[in-house]
Amino acid sequence: MSIDFARARENMVEQQIRPWDVLDVRVLDTLARMPREAFVAESLRGLAYADTALPLGHGETMLKPVLEGRILQALLPTATESVLEIGAGSGYLTACLARLAREVVAIERHADLAEAAQARLAAQGFGNASVRAADALDWNPGRSFDVICVGAAVASIPARFVEWLNPGGRMFVVHGHSPAMDAALVHRTVNGSRVESLFETDLPYLAGAEPVPAFTL
Repeated sequence: MSIDFARARENMVEQQIRPWDVLDVRVLDTLARMPREAFVAESLRGLAYADTALPLGHGETMLKPVLEGRILQALLPTATESVLEIGAGSGYLTACLARLAREVVAIERHADLAEAAQARLAAQGFGNASVRAADALDWNPGRSFDVICVGAAVASIPARFVEWLNPGGRMFVVHGHSPAMDAALVHRTVNGSRVESLFETDLPYLAGAEPVPAFTL
């Protein structure tokens, strides 16, 4: 039995994403057009539009569609802006960001995932997005960006990430301690930065950005 992916995509938008207060027209249009099934393993395509995180290998997961919708709406990149994505994963959110922004530079710690994500983006015709294998905590982009999207949680927000933002730029990041983490938008200001709390969630940690174990006597 073949799956009607177009119908599944429509249902995802109307039954999962809209009810979670994702109402921006550009974001909804992007999600309604992007073939999510093209970014998951063949064996998981039947679950491409399910309200669940999907495994990618190396213990990594593809975010739930509702969370991806909230991230896109929080960041709202424009056609003149540059984006850095930390943790490309499958390349799906990279593609969504690339449809909204001028360019996307994405990094992924696992070389095989980075290569697969780049291939998927090329197959979908995205010439304004690139994925490279790099560890965000041991890498320097050598430039700054208007928008940064961090696809995994951090115990505390790394100062180096904030420094990669252009003045007036913004970064989506989930920080804190599981299971009650804070999804936030960090705004780069002339005098530093300010953190805007968005909603509560729970994500796996970015490798190397986990909480320091507490020792008790």
